[in-house]
Amino acid sequence: MSRPEDNLPPDLFYNDVESRKYTTSSRIRNIQADMTHRALELLDLREPSFILDVGCGSGLSGEILSNVEPEEGGPHTWVGMDISSSMLAQALERDVEGDMLLADIGQGVPFRPGSFDAAISISAIQWLCNAETSDVSPESRLKRFFDSLYASLKRGGKAVCQFYPKNAQQRSMISNAAIKAGFGAGILEDDPETKSVKLPKSMKS
Repeated sequence: MSRPEDNLPPDLFYNDVESRKYTTSSRIRNIQADMTHRALELLDLREPSFILDVGCGSGLSGEILSNVEPEEGGPHTWVGMDISSSMLAQALERDVEGDMLLADIGQGVPFRPGSFDAAISISAIQWLCNAETSDVSPESRLKRFFDSLYASLKRGGKAVCQFYPKNAQQRSMISNAAIKAGFGAGILEDDPETKSVKLPKSMKS
């Protein structure tokens, strides 16, 4: 079975049709919800926080962030960024509560240093392992992303990035970029069968 990121860049793959299919699929929504709750569990936030949702898509994770119960540390305020205008259009159509920005995470996180208490990313970072042009390397895109993500977090801020590496090389490339940026990165493999890999509690030093 081919992977979406092997076929087209994300802004082209997630066109109007694919974005609507993704957003309305009950299977996708359930998986997204499970992974977002897992990310929040790893973040272990004790009070309402300002969160960056990297690769926010149509706001499926953001809806959960907005509705975390007070006894679980929420609700949270969030800002999302995504490269697909069609995905963001779905979010606007669904009237999700967060603010959203059309941006390529491979070009970096375009926010002021120390803006966020925490960050999550669900099923997005593996797209950075593919370079669409010969003059752009996955390593450089990952470096820009993690360096700027680290800078965007407040001191002591945490990031949890769930991703699907294609192979051990991609897994290593991602974790090495996070560590070089300053994160105390650890890999937690929750489901070896689906290769669902999470980068938990990437805490700033």
